[in-house]
Amino acid sequence: MANTLFYLIIGIIIFEFLLSTYLSWLNAKSWRTTVPDELQEFYDEEKYRKAQEYAKANQNLARISRTISFVGILAFLFLGGFVYIDNMISMETPTPWYRSLGFFGVLWILGEIISFPFSIYRTFVIEEKFGFNKTTVGTFIGDKIKGAILTIILGGGILALMTWIYDVTQDWFWVIAWGFLTVLSLFMVTFYTSFFLPIFNKLSPLEAGDLRSAIEKYSQKVNFPLNDIFIMDASKRSSKANAFFSGFGSRKSIVLYDTLVNEHTTDELVAVLAHEVGHYKRKHIVKNQVLSIVTTGILFFILGWALQSPDLSSALGAEYPSFHMGLLAFSLLYSPISMLIGLFMNQLSRKFEYEADDYAKTTSDANALKMCLKKMSVHHLSNLQPHPTYVFFNYSHPPLLDRLKALG
Repeated sequence: MANTLFYLIIGIIIFEFLLSTYLSWLNAKSWRTTVPDELQEFYDEEKYRKAQEYAKANQNLARISRTISFVGILAFLFLGGFVYIDNMISMETPTPWYRSLGFFGVLWILGEIISFPFSIYRTFVIEEKFGFNKTTVGTFIGDKIKGAILTIILGGGILALMTWIYDVTQDWFWVIAWGFLTVLSLFMVTFYTSFFLPIFNKLSPLEAGDLRSAIEKYSQKVNFPLNDIFIMDASKRSSKANAFFSGFGSRKSIVLYDTLVNEHTTDELVAVLAHEVGHYKRKHIVKNQVLSIVTTGILFFILGWALQSPDLSSALGAEYPSFHMGLLAFSLLYSPISMLIGLFMNQLSRKFEYEADDYAKTTSDANALKMCLKKMSVHHLSNLQPHPTYVFFNYSHPPLLDRLKALG
């Protein structure tokens, strides 16, 4: 059985690599030679060619990164790299949660070492070349350090707790772990803007003026109890623009990137706000959270059942079963199910985006929203006509032209 699981894992990894490579190739071939009529006023030939070059540069980098990861994990599987790390950690400590931390800690460090050069190249070569990068070396290093600290504290803490729960409860592991992660996810969603986001970005209340007055007027019009309107200093890292809604209950807030505020009119910004309010009014945040809780429960139920079998750890070559080796093998085997869930969630997300656009169209200026979407897509050098199959697998938002058509 262990050999069967081993080759099943190999098959899944190869399939996912070939699928992602094929989808990337399809998307690269989808670029048209001419600019769509809807965007002729925004693009000249030079800028459209620049967008294609930007996409090509990112695709090439992703292909190299994907190939290195693919070769690396296959080498680890066939050469016993996971077993070697497991044995090395096991000699240092017999305690299960220490072993889990050590095992995944080593894998995390190896992953960071491999991904670090790609992160540098993407930020300081590709993003710099195409005019997006605003990140200084100090900010880049600071982000990496903060991210590592958060990973160690949150990721390490969760992993240690999960290992301890499994070691103590066994049969009830999936219920207790599911409950804990549900509470944690609700906490993070509720306090993301006030607690987690300020670790990386400065949030400033939107000052009094025409924009704040227009937003408050709109909020009153649609009976949206908006507590906070923040401007985030996104320009310290990139010139790209965005906005998002955060929070539950009485802790609702809108975050606008300063780059968005600087590049768009008041009417356009109110239309963007209307779209975000649409997500709230249509209960998309609640629906997504409920779905996330349900899928997490299913995941832990299957995990709790699967960990009862020593074949999971044996599939990776381990002589004795352990939580961390079983968890790694399960995550590789669960990947196809995760992909199917991801496809469903992307489809639902695209539906939600259309619904939020429709809400914005009926409560604000639809033409302003269309203009804002066009400006953002052009400024970000987006692929205006991505391949439908690539969209199906990867897009959480509908392509620009589809959104413009739906807006009328």
